[in-house]
Amino acid sequence: MVVSLGAQLLAFHRGDSLAKSYVVSTSLRPPSNLKDSLGTPRGLHEIAERIGAGAPPGIVFKARVNTGRHFAELPLEEQARNLITTRILWLRGLEPELNAGTDAEGRCVDTHARYVYIHGTNHEERLGTPASSGCVQMRNLDIIELYDEVRVGDLVWIED
Repeated sequence: MVVSLGAQLLAFHRGDSLAKSYVVSTSLRPPSNLKDSLGTPRGLHEIAERIGAGAPPGIVFKARVNTGRHFAELPLEEQARNLITTRILWLRGLEPELNAGTDAEGRCVDTHARYVYIHGTNHEERLGTPASSGCVQMRNLDIIELYDEVRVGDLVWIED
């Protein structure tokens, strides 16, 4: 997979061929690998965990646990936030000092420790423009489709 921050697209490849391209939203803030930056991290990652198999579209996850509630069932103030819905692909950085562990100054740049995911969103109308707090957000039906195609260990390249 390749996530283009500039184009707000995720390209899913099977072998050397582009299988499908998805419109996504990445961080509203500039790209960053630093903890607490809320920026989408760049570089080579892998899917560390797949969470949410079988959950209905729109189900909300909190701390990676299915709440059993669709986002439309939540109070309006909760619906206003960017919620994690439907499926989670938890990313792990593979480049020490860039997106794994700490950098040369000892600052955390660890994508997995930052809880950066590819996941569904309750704000599909924002897709195609930066809108997240660092994650890669997708349409709920798109994340189900992608989730069913990928496995733990599959690579994800995030570029400008």
